[in-house]
Amino acid sequence: MIYIKPEILDRINTWLTPTFDKDTQAIIKDSIANNPEDIQESFYKDLEFGTGGMRGIMGVGTNRINKYTLGKNTQGLSNYLYKIFPNETPKVAIAYDCRHNSKSLAKVVANVFSANNIEVYLFEDLRTTPELSFALKHLGCHCGIVLTASHNPPEYNGYKVYWQDGGQLVPPHDDAVIQTINDLDYADIKFKPDNNRIHYIGKDVDDVFIDASVANGSFNTPETAKDNLTIVFTSLHGTSITAIPETLKRAGYKNVHIVKEQEAPNGDFPTVASPNPEEPAALKMALDLAEKVNADIVIGTDPDSDRLGIAVRNGDNKMQLLNGNQTMVMMNDFLLKQWKAKNKIQGKEFIASTIVSTPMLNKLANAYNVESKIVLTGFKWIAKLIHDFPELNFIGGGEESFGYMVGDFVRDKDAVTSTLLACEIAAQAKANNSSFFYNLIQLYLEHGFYKERLISLTKKGIEGAQEITQMMIDARENPLTEINGQKVVKIEDYQLSTSKNMISGDVSTINIPKSNVLIYYTEDGSQVALRPSGTEPKIKFYVSVNTQLKSVEDFKTIEAQLDTKAETILKDMNLI
Repeated sequence: MIYIKPEILDRINTWLTPTFDKDTQAIIKDSIANNPEDIQESFYKDLEFGTGGMRGIMGVGTNRINKYTLGKNTQGLSNYLYKIFPNETPKVAIAYDCRHNSKSLAKVVANVFSANNIEVYLFEDLRTTPELSFALKHLGCHCGIVLTASHNPPEYNGYKVYWQDGGQLVPPHDDAVIQTINDLDYADIKFKPDNNRIHYIGKDVDDVFIDASVANGSFNTPETAKDNLTIVFTSLHGTSITAIPETLKRAGYKNVHIVKEQEAPNGDFPTVASPNPEEPAALKMALDLAEKVNADIVIGTDPDSDRLGIAVRNGDNKMQLLNGNQTMVMMNDFLLKQWKAKNKIQGKEFIASTIVSTPMLNKLANAYNVESKIVLTGFKWIAKLIHDFPELNFIGGGEESFGYMVGDFVRDKDAVTSTLLACEIAAQAKANNSSFFYNLIQLYLEHGFYKERLISLTKKGIEGAQEITQMMIDARENPLTEINGQKVVKIEDYQLSTSKNMISGDVSTINIPKSNVLIYYTEDGSQVALRPSGTEPKIKFYVSVNTQLKSVEDFKTIEAQLDTKAETILKDMNLI
């Protein structure tokens, strides 16, 4: 019989008091008797905010997504809004995705806000995350909430918090909100709604958002070029079906083929093992359709439509999936060309990315004489740059995990506008007797051939969390001095905020917020980063290798060499 630790039992017993409804109590009592291992997992800690808000498995308990954990978050956020805006009536916008319970949980959140005399603008049905970011600014709201677990498995849901600039919660507000939440008891939650304060929104906001997406994602592509581009699109059962087809239509793209089997929103994601466009298997049905219709480009988005995966035809006329770094490099270069052509680059512009994304972005920025700002993983940090540097003009930014943001009208990664941007790139390239893929090779010729590889190790539950913690401790206490026969010349530790030159021994300070990340740099220019995920029970290893590409004809050979090198590094580290 599994023994439940006393401290966990105390937490469980709190949920057996009258503060919690009878159904919740009945589930807990049944789990204690029949599934004690699960009940320990559900209560051994409080669900925490990570890089993308709060995500977790749905169910009862402090470590689960449910009406009480989200209610407590919302009560704490309500209290904080009154503290920060004491002379105003706070306003919030709320959106939700296709996941099970998203709609009902969104209503719970709306109820709690309204019970605290806060004006609520609740989308009438599922909407994309970028539309929420746009809507809260459009409506003059003080904050916003999205009920989503992004690309996590079906049993997950989540709670993303946005501030009045449209970006996710960042310092100093994030820690202050968390402290306010932690100071509350569950009995403090006001669940009884004031329905007069809940206002439903829909098509009126949709139209403004889609028009803004077209305005920000269109770049004078001729109608003939648009007509000549064949697009396959899949929403992977998610929310993007509410925005992307209409955005492409308004932008003038007529030849769009939607994967019908994946068109209807469905929280079970029945046709894929994972609704994650980072996973090649997720786009299989779209790739099959692309062959039938001879498509030029395939685009798939995750459930809340902030990430996108792209496939284009390679030199052999075969559909090839691009990784997030390749897509980001192409989008940045295209936007930079547009700005340069319009004489808009005046020395006060920047692009942005993250510490685990491709170093190629710095090369690109230097070529166009713009600044490249590198921040922690998580798009909230890119959005924060726009807020922190109002004197600079933000062009675009992305991260390796398939997210990109065009300009600043949305302050989070935005698969809606980015889908249109990808089509603009492909259409213009084809019209110029080139292709999306060939233009990527040209960038490698000009700036160096950078290739990245990601390995994620899943470690679930209490023991998994402890194992991930120990892996990072071991990496710090016994750092690698050599990787794949190459000396480690520098180690950056973002938790200690130090950068150590392993040759001279000199240590300098990293002036960005602390994060549990280690990055090794080797003498041949390779990089390996270690980072526990902030939203999933995983530890991630990012490898970046590079070399020079001297001709288009050498592309396949050099790519194979880089792929082999990345593979060898991972084997050397016993990761594969």
